Amino acid sequence: MKKKAKVKVKDFDSMTVNQVMEKDVQFVPLKMKGDLIAALLTEGFGAVPVVEKGRRLAGIVSEHDLLAAVDDRHQLSTMTAKDIMTANPYSVRPETTLGTMVHVLRASDLVRVPVVNAKEKLIGIIARRDLLRAYLATGGKRQL
Repeated sequence: MKKKAKVKVKDFDSMTVNQVMEKDVQFVPLKMKGDLIAALLTEGFGAVPVVEKGRRLAGIVSEHDLLAAVDDRHQLSTMTAKDIMTANPYSVRPETTLGTMVHVLRASDLVRVPVVNAKEKLIGIIARRDLLRAYLATGGKRQL
């Protein structure tokens, strides 16, 4: 994984998602088979966005979603991302502040959140660890 460029900011809370999100985001199409998604997730991703035409966000498949399918006795090789995904997942815009993201992630069970533009096109993903890295990079400076 490549290093993030250092960003000069006043404080953590005023930084934006765009400054720290992963822009080279792994995603899958609606028709990708569940066993292939499971293999992808075992390589280090905890969840992967599902996109329609034009990279429009359609859903997200998490390890939890895959385990639910397995628990329900489904064969992942016969299911598609569309069958397994959580549709209409929570997403954020790139201008969302990191202070807001901390509240969102703390109040939910989400570990990572897709980042979309005004046309709902997937442009990145932000994870809890991205927030922690940014916090450490700012020396813990917070708005008063």
